[in-house]
Amino acid sequence: MSDERSEGWQGGEGEPLPENLLDSFDQVIASLPQGDPIRRDLLQMRPRILDQQETMVDARRMIEKLEEVIKKVTSPANRIGTFLGATSKETAHIVVGGADYYCNVDPRIPLSRLKKGTRVLVNEAFVIVGDLGFETAGPITKVTEVMGKDRLRVGSEHGLHSMVLQRSSELVHSNLKSGDEVRVDSNYRMALEMLSSTKSDEYYLDTVPELPWEKVGGQEAALQAIKDAIELPLLHPDLFAKFHHATPKGFLLYGPPGCGKTLIGKATAFNLTKQLGEKSRTEMREYFMHVKGPEILNMWVGESERIVREIFATAREKRKEGFMPFLFIDEAESILGTRRASRHSNILSTLVPMFCSEMDGIDSLNDVVIILASNRADLIDPAILRPGRIDRKIKVDRPDKEGTREVYRIYLTDDLPYDGVLAKEADGIGASIERLIERFVDWQFARRDENKFLEVTLRSGRKETLYRSDLISGAIIASIVERAKGIAIKRAIGTQQEEGIRETDLQLAFNAEYAENDIFPATDITEDWLKLIDYDPENVVKISPVRPVSDARVRTTSVI
Repeated sequence: MSDERSEGWQGGEGEPLPENLLDSFDQVIASLPQGDPIRRDLLQMRPRILDQQETMVDARRMIEKLEEVIKKVTSPANRIGTFLGATSKETAHIVVGGADYYCNVDPRIPLSRLKKGTRVLVNEAFVIVGDLGFETAGPITKVTEVMGKDRLRVGSEHGLHSMVLQRSSELVHSNLKSGDEVRVDSNYRMALEMLSSTKSDEYYLDTVPELPWEKVGGQEAALQAIKDAIELPLLHPDLFAKFHHATPKGFLLYGPPGCGKTLIGKATAFNLTKQLGEKSRTEMREYFMHVKGPEILNMWVGESERIVREIFATAREKRKEGFMPFLFIDEAESILGTRRASRHSNILSTLVPMFCSEMDGIDSLNDVVIILASNRADLIDPAILRPGRIDRKIKVDRPDKEGTREVYRIYLTDDLPYDGVLAKEADGIGASIERLIERFVDWQFARRDENKFLEVTLRSGRKETLYRSDLISGAIIASIVERAKGIAIKRAIGTQQEEGIRETDLQLAFNAEYAENDIFPATDITEDWLKLIDYDPENVVKISPVRPVSDARVRTTSVI
């Protein structure tokens, strides 16, 4: 029995009880005969031994937890680095806190599964012990140059600092280009993610509707000039090659506001793309970038030039993707003007040369079509307008009497409701609308006193009177038709009858357009008036409204 007891009790004083103590104790009790007083004493001791064993087990677990906590709070912190690549089967190239290391890799971490740019966990011995995946946050920068397949040159928002980054494994097959935004790791060594930019590709994109030449009214001379410039080289390429005749790179559309320069630009995009698609027998889409001049101007040094580079880079990239890019720059004099054209002369002194250098890299109509629009072509820098850059200067005049009829016919369609008498004429609604437009245009162009609008005094002393019809435009005609529709709708609501457009509605709308709407500038802004009238600014001495639109326009303005 003593041997069994000694076998069941292992360890000396202060040592924990063994886990099999209770089993050994039960074996000793079982070996004693029934009625043995020692057996009775041992049975009484068994519950206390059971409690002591459970207490020791709980104490051991608590000690293990405490030891684990002490180990955690006393262990040195692990570092986080960026994986740059593998140097061998067992070592890796990482960057931690801006410093490079060649380090070992924990055998439990498959080196082949680590990706360039991913975050790794590094212990105090600079051994990779964990893969944390790609960083989800970080600084954003803009690509200024794509250097081969693996490297990118990036710069800060204002071009004050630039650096070269590697592409992460996630960007190896991405089609990056200048102007794209990328997210960078915290060590500024890897480009991790390509971000969609709100100011590059889609920012300037404008929709081009189905717009054949027939839908542009009152501009026959301008349209014919554009057709000769863009359609003849496409329809007769062999003849142009025989004469070594170069196709133009760009156009300048100049004239008063509201006369359809933007509309002509979109019609050019639609028809040229259609011609190219038919010639190549492929489906081709236009990419119409509508850039307002003032949108390019930026107070930061070099930022305006960067935007110009980005715009041209986007256009070239879209050409490679199969689109036909059109770069339409409205208010071109604001960014491409001479020093006297703008107060931003310091910006223009570098922006104009940048624009010229980008245009010199364009391969005529086969690459990018550049269309400039301006109210004051005389303020655009001559370096832009020279042959080889902007090859065609096309005047977009105000519509004459016949052109005005064409524009009205575009807006006064057959499906609109007209006055009952007009709709019931025997020869059809189309002929009735034609006669309505004819009468209204004759009334509009009448040289009567109430139609007098401006008196222009020339340097020679001669005075010329401009009538309302002399300042008509496509935008004004569209507004007149909309006003007439509103008058007819209001009358139909008041009478509770089916009412249509009348000739008097158009006359009321015409008078209201010149009397109520601020379609003309205040008379003390001479430069703005010179954008509206077709006169040489050097010959104008004074501009006086004959019939002021409002009290604020009673004053007479003189050219300074």
